[in-house]
Amino acid sequence: MAEEKQMAVIYEKKDHIAIVTMNRREALNAMDDEMMEQLSAAWIDIRDDRDIWVAIITGAGKTAFSVGGDLKTFLPKIIEGDLRDMQSDTRPLNAVLRGFDLWKPVIAAINGYCFGGGLEMLLGTDIRVASESAVFAVMEPTWALFPGGGTTVRLPRQLPFCRAMEMLLTANQFTAQEAYEIGLINKVVPREELMPSAMAYAEKIVSNGPLAVQAIKESVLRGLGLDTAYSIERLMSMLIFDTEDAKEGPKAFMEKRKAVWKGR
Repeated sequence: MAEEKQMAVIYEKKDHIAIVTMNRREALNAMDDEMMEQLSAAWIDIRDDRDIWVAIITGAGKTAFSVGGDLKTFLPKIIEGDLRDMQSDTRPLNAVLRGFDLWKPVIAAINGYCFGGGLEMLLGTDIRVASESAVFAVMEPTWALFPGGGTTVRLPRQLPFCRAMEMLLTANQFTAQEAYEIGLINKVVPREELMPSAMAYAEKIVSNGPLAVQAIKESVLRGLGLDTAYSIERLMSMLIFDTEDAKEGPKAFMEKRKAVWKGR
């Protein structure tokens, strides 16, 4: 009998709460095309299902929330310069990370590494609980890439300016405790308390009036005036992804060698 293929995303619903689990633990929950399509379908269902009032996003296993985009998937596109689909507003992942009208609260349960696109997704959530082993970083600059999924827009709005710029420009890794101290996350808990803590937040939100909760979130996000900022970020992202360095960085990473930057 053929072995049943594992779903890249596990999607569950119960008592007005949806739980979305990124499920490529062997790849540290890196996002390939299949996972992004399934994530997109989950977010759309959460948006459209009137019986869902709050969602939780987490990663399978004990090692990673998500390390971002799977470079094995995207390296050929980067090298060939075929990035139009990756940067399109109609691409499912970009619809989730920026410019997606999801007014229902989203809670992140961060169980490990939260890098790149994983951090971009984190920044689109409303309440964040992390295990003590969680680690956070904007890794794109180390590969001469641009964090174009909302990071340059959201991070400076969510953190003190100098701490946001430290994360964006250095690509330094922050422990869970450091992330808590700068205000990136709400709470740090032992690994076994991670999902119970996230569920406690979800259940408290569910006990409130759902329409009022959604209107509050919509008012907050619309009041931030993100549309113009996202347009600027999209332009800068396309300019950087078209450079020689942006092709060299991921290639050097995959070849396990030091990148040679040309500044062009």
